[in-house]
Amino acid sequence: MNKAVILVGGPSRATRFRPLSMHQPQPLFPVGGQPIIWHQIKALSEVEDLREIILLGFFEDHVFQPFLSKCQDEFPKIAFKYLREYSQLGTAGGFFHFRDQILRGNPKNIFMLYTDICCSFPLGDLLAQHERHGRLGTIMVTKVERSSAHLYGCVVVDHETKLAEHYVEKPETYVSDMASTGVFVFDQEIFQFMARVMEKRAVEFEHERAQENAYGRYDDGDDAQNVNRLRLEQDILRAMAADKKLSAFLCTGFWRQIKSAASAVPANALYLQKASTSNSALLAAPRSGGPELTGAVYIHPSAQIHPTARIGPNVSIHARVVVGPGVRINDSIILDNVHIKDNAAVLHAIVGWDCRIGRWGRVEGTKPTAADDIDEVTHSGIKVNSICILGMDVHVKDEVFIRNSIVLPHKELAANKHNEVIM
Repeated sequence: MNKAVILVGGPSRATRFRPLSMHQPQPLFPVGGQPIIWHQIKALSEVEDLREIILLGFFEDHVFQPFLSKCQDEFPKIAFKYLREYSQLGTAGGFFHFRDQILRGNPKNIFMLYTDICCSFPLGDLLAQHERHGRLGTIMVTKVERSSAHLYGCVVVDHETKLAEHYVEKPETYVSDMASTGVFVFDQEIFQFMARVMEKRAVEFEHERAQENAYGRYDDGDDAQNVNRLRLEQDILRAMAADKKLSAFLCTGFWRQIKSAASAVPANALYLQKASTSNSALLAAPRSGGPELTGAVYIHPSAQIHPTARIGPNVSIHARVVVGPGVRINDSIILDNVHIKDNAAVLHAIVGWDCRIGRWGRVEGTKPTAADDIDEVTHSGIKVNSICILGMDVHVKDEVFIRNSIVLPHKELAANKHNEVIM
């Protein structure tokens, strides 16, 4: 059998995903008509002999239970479980801490995925290469622009042997244009390797403490906690590469991070386009009498769209949304219970839950032209051109234009706003 662990983080993370993460955990935010984490679960469900998926993080236990119950119904052959870390143990610390539960049932291979990624997820091919090459672990990599390589964990790859020869997390100088995608598969012996790393760190910690005690400088503060934290990138992957125990698999499909709230819009487009190429029933089909649909569009069955509206491409419209006559929406995500009145326009934007956009109102962002255009929405305290985001319960009055702005929840906007963060 095979298992999978998805690292979901906790409420203290995803600060760049605000204001959207203020009302919903980032892994459950919908892109392409489904929660971010659902796309990973769907891909894992298609892996041969995968029997269990574990969500690992430090959210309260109840946060993911309704979602996991739905997954259990949708994927009945897979068992689902949520494991909560007692504290922030690092990106690999929780994985190591719960090793007995992960190893229960004697899995042959264990997938590990970060939740904040959008990907074509060629997991079957990844697993096939991993088993073929027989190394302790395999990291999935993707080719990125040389100018942006410093933003990622970089892997030096021997393309003949598929060996990951070197790993550096966010290097200051150019190392490689092969970036970690946050998708891995390990043999169960990975926990023995982790234990050796932990033992080495404990010895080094005791040595440093003895030296500091000799000089009277020892402070038993964060250091005692740090020795129990384990970082996947700096502590494990780098050591695996140095010991020639890490293989690299090249993902030739799409991939991008979902770090900031703005990055949800291009991720939404990628998933909708993927659904379009597979003729998925998820997408809305054009019908006589309107509305006019262009490209890939998801519309929840409960949404009410006026026949004269023009929707698409790359639009997701969620539950109980009302779209009035003459409305134009493209490259946007419209969340539950939004009401968009006559002749309004929503372009390159996210409209939060329970928002209202008045007649002839306009909510418009700037389409990103590069992957890193959406990672930061301010520079030196100034709002940069990016996706326009309305938090929950924002009311835009008639004929008001909101451009390239981020609006926190429960605001009423009666005047035009451009390039602002509205608190």
